[in-house]
Amino acid sequence: MAAALLLSAVMLVSSPALTAYAADGDDDTTTETTLDGDGGYVRSELTNELIPASIQNQRPIAVMVDNEKTALPHYGVNKGDVVYEMMNSTANGRITRLMVLVKDWGNLTQFGSIRSARPTNFMLAYEWNAILVHDGGPCYINDYKTRPYNASLSAGFARFSNGKRTEFTEYVTSQGYKNPKTGRSYAGLISRVQSAGYSSTYNQYYQGQHFNFSDTEFTLDGQANVIPATKVELPFPHNSSKLNYNAATKTYDYYEYGSAHVDALDGKVTTFKNVILMDASFTQLDTHGYLVYNILASGQPGYYLTDGKAIPILWSKMNELSKTQYFNASTLQPLTLNTGKTYIAIVPADVWNQLVIK
Repeated sequence: MAAALLLSAVMLVSSPALTAYAADGDDDTTTETTLDGDGGYVRSELTNELIPASIQNQRPIAVMVDNEKTALPHYGVNKGDVVYEMMNSTANGRITRLMVLVKDWGNLTQFGSIRSARPTNFMLAYEWNAILVHDGGPCYINDYKTRPYNASLSAGFARFSNGKRTEFTEYVTSQGYKNPKTGRSYAGLISRVQSAGYSSTYNQYYQGQHFNFSDTEFTLDGQANVIPATKVELPFPHNSSKLNYNAATKTYDYYEYGSAHVDALDGKVTTFKNVILMDASFTQLDTHGYLVYNILASGQPGYYLTDGKAIPILWSKMNELSKTQYFNASTLQPLTLNTGKTYIAIVPADVWNQLVIK
């Protein structure tokens, strides 16, 4: 019964398959953000935080970031607005990879290091109308690159001389970069987007704002089935991802490989106001460990965490282009988030029962 009711709710709130969106001021349609009092800032559709009005219509990028220990420290991840973490392969201890969505990508000096993409990443990038930034991938992504709503840039980004193996040296820069050691020059993200013929603003495939944000900060106290959630241990054995609630900042600090994750650019711990945990099955594609998550599904379980508490949720994604929608599992109403950054973990269904929230 709950699943049937949820499906009805999804149909009611789903965007049309091709939602029109004003790009480059060609009509009077506006984004779902709202102007601040002085008109110089708007509310980001990714975080509800204030951003310059000049980038209101700018589509985000979705950057594939290597999460192997050798790739640490990461550069620029703290500029992300929404960060996905998911199993990248069933091999190598089910190593995870990050997909980082960045709204304001015009001034990136070093972001990554970047690695290859998987089919799941393409389907997630589509729903954000994001430009997927990666370095290659298996043959299983080839069909996804031909979709009319695909926008992806692969390889050829800046190589930094960091003393590591080649696969750990590629980073995204917004402007062109010349390696001072090798003398080689690389085109920046801005020119790459232009050369590929991609719009830097939302286009006709944009599905609208993902999250419902509260105008004021709230807690989950008093909600049905609420549980304490100050520590989260994710069943990602390779890097042992954890989230620890920081009462001082009222956000969740991200840990992996036994330490707090610190961005080398700003020297700060990576932290999130909102945490979404999704239970998702997957299909292994070959003996090399390549896989695709079965994210085209309805009424799947999960959790939403904020301010040290968690509630059960349900999530649904109806097709490749449609947004993943999140619902309060008790009320079946669309989930409301606090203003701030969001971490989303896609947890394999076969280890979902190993997830620890306490």
